[in-house]
Amino acid sequence: MNLYTERHGLRKPITRTSEISLEVYTLLLDICQKYYKNLTHIFKIQQHYDFLNEDYIEFNRTLFEKRMAIKIPNIFRDKHGYISTPQFNDDYDQYSLIDLIEYIAQNIKDISEGWNNNRYKNYWYIHCLDTTNVFADFQNEINEIFKEAGVLFTLTSRKIIERVVENTPLSPEIETEIHQISEPGTRELMIDAIALYKTPNPAARQDSVEKIWDALERLKTYYTNLDKRGSVNKVVNEMSNAKSEFITIFNAEFRALTDIGNNFRIRHHETNKIDITDHRHYDYFFNRCLSLIALAIQYLN
Repeated sequence: MNLYTERHGLRKPITRTSEISLEVYTLLLDICQKYYKNLTHIFKIQQHYDFLNEDYIEFNRTLFEKRMAIKIPNIFRDKHGYISTPQFNDDYDQYSLIDLIEYIAQNIKDISEGWNNNRYKNYWYIHCLDTTNVFADFQNEINEIFKEAGVLFTLTSRKIIERVVENTPLSPEIETEIHQISEPGTRELMIDAIALYKTPNPAARQDSVEKIWDALERLKTYYTNLDKRGSVNKVVNEMSNAKSEFITIFNAEFRALTDIGNNFRIRHHETNKIDITDHRHYDYFFNRCLSLIALAIQYLN
């Protein structure tokens, strides 16, 4: 739903960020708590109503909290040990909140609930169903907050949180082609590199770049019946359709990326390597290497 100032271009652009502010944390946690009862199939407690001699099921909050203390130990808790919203100046771990969102997403199930009797309302019951249609509602509510707050994360249909990467050549089509690479070592390195690249924690950027450079080096030896130089020449020749101008361009790009991998702290960690201190530079290196690999794999036999 677009409001008046959005429809008429009167609102300042939202600042895009990878930081979950206290306000956004509060909204996301409220959504999570709203869907706790959809975990009743895991955390249930059986109650008994003596007057009607009937049993019924409730969500076991105590059991849930004990399990989360083991599963997500660093998430913010109040003085009673319950998962809670941080207050002003409290330290909190935003990635632990992401853990909670993913846990709910991956375990959420539909329920049927209500009063046992609409007139007397003796007790409130929960019936656990074996379907997961409710996930779509949970996903939409989480992603709506991410989008409105400009947080560069999204809860995917695979029920994991990924960062939203802007200005990247990575696309579903490229990912499909990568999964179809016949050489298993190159394929696995590329899949790992992309998974790390999408991880919300910026600390994973270095690992993603290291993996994709490993994939580049593996790609150079794609044709195992040739030595490394011969294999690279064959890859470049096929990419270039044997046209000399493109052979020159792609040879230069392979050499440039090799030099980057050798001179910067990507694949090697000696003290004389150039440190990469700005995570946006990791994005640049990743996307540059990806562009060459994504083109090359379209021509591999």
